[in-house]
Amino acid sequence: MKILLLCWRDSTHPQGGGSERYLERVGEYLARQGHEVVYRTAGHTDSPRRSMREGVRYSRSGGKFTVYPKAWLGILAGHLGFGTLKGFDAVVDTQNGIPFFARPLFPHIPTILLTHHCHREQWPVAGPAVAKLGWFLEKQVAPRIYRGAPYVTVSQPSAEELVELRIRERDIHIIRNGIDPIPAHLPRLEQTDATHLATLSRLVPHKQIEDAMDVIRRLGESHNLILDVIGSGWWSDELHEYADHTGVTERIHFHGQVTEDYKHALLARAELHLMPSRKEGWGLAVIEAAQHGVPTIGYRSAGGLRDSIKHNSTGLLVDNPAELITATEELLTDASRRRALGSAARDLAAGYSWEDTGQRFAELLEEITGS
Repeated sequence: MKILLLCWRDSTHPQGGGSERYLERVGEYLARQGHEVVYRTAGHTDSPRRSMREGVRYSRSGGKFTVYPKAWLGILAGHLGFGTLKGFDAVVDTQNGIPFFARPLFPHIPTILLTHHCHREQWPVAGPAVAKLGWFLEKQVAPRIYRGAPYVTVSQPSAEELVELRIRERDIHIIRNGIDPIPAHLPRLEQTDATHLATLSRLVPHKQIEDAMDVIRRLGESHNLILDVIGSGWWSDELHEYADHTGVTERIHFHGQVTEDYKHALLARAELHLMPSRKEGWGLAVIEAAQHGVPTIGYRSAGGLRDSIKHNSTGLLVDNPAELITATEELLTDASRRRALGSAARDLAAGYSWEDTGQRFAELLEEITGS
C-alpha cells in the first residue's frame, strides 16, 4: 500500500512532541512491512523540503497555519498526477485541534482520523477569535465530516472525550503508545548534594510548568531541591520570568531541547517526575521516566494521565497545585514508598512496544482497505 500520513509537525520540529513521535513510529513500522509511506507536515528552520528517515519519506511545506492549505494544494496536484501526494491507498489524518479534513479530498480512499485528545482546554491560549473558531471546527465540523470513519486514539479517557463529541464508540480504536529503548550509553552527570526532580515537556502554557516551579518555591529550601526542566517551547521566556519573580531561579535548571541520551540521564538522576499538564492524550514522558524507576505525580483532570499513571501503584494523581506540593513532600520523605512506586512504574513501562503499536495500526489499515 501507499499510505499518506498528515500531521502539522514532525519530531524534528522545535515544538514537536509525543504525538508526532507516535505517528513517526507507526510510519516506520509500516515502511518495514514493505508499504510506501509519505509523511506530510510543516517546514521549519533548516529543515529540508524533502527527506527520508527510517523508510518514511517526509514532505514539508507551510508553517503553523499554512501547512493546511499547502497540503490541500498538494493533494489537489496529486489528483492531477503531479507531486508526491498522489496514488494513495489509505490516509491517516492527525487532528491536533483540527484535522486536515482530508476525507472529502480523498472521497474514495479509506481515511483514519488520529486524535490523541480533545483540545477544549487548550484553545483559549490561541486568543478569543481563533479559540472560538478552533473549538467549533473540532467539536461541530470534524465529527460531521468524519462521521462513520475509523478514529484512533491512545487512551480510554481520550476515547471517552470523543464519545462526548458524538463519535460512535464502535468507530473508536484505542491503540496505545509504544516506547523507545533507553540509549545504550548515558552521559555521566555532575553529582551534587541536591535532590533532583524533573519535568519533561514542551514549554507551552497548557503544560503548566509553573505549578512544578511552585513545588520548588515551597519545598526547595527545606528539601534542597533542584528542578530539571527538560524541553523547549515558545513559553520559555515567560517561565524564566516566573522563576525570577518567585525567587527560585537558582533551583530551576532549564536544559532546553536535549539529545536522547542526555534526556535519559537527567530522568535517571531524578527522584520524582512532575507532570502538572492541563491536558494529555496519554503521557509519553510518564513512561520515559518510568523506564528509570522514577514515578510521576500528575493531575487527574489531564485525561490521559489516568492511563499512563496507575494511581498509588506507579505514581500519584492529584487534583490541584496544593495537592501536587503535598504529594511531592510525602514521597520525598518516604523513600520506601517512592521506590515501590518506581519499581512498579518500571514494570509497567516494560509492557509498551512500538512494534505492538505499529502492528495494531497495520491491522486496522488492512481491515479498512481490504488489503
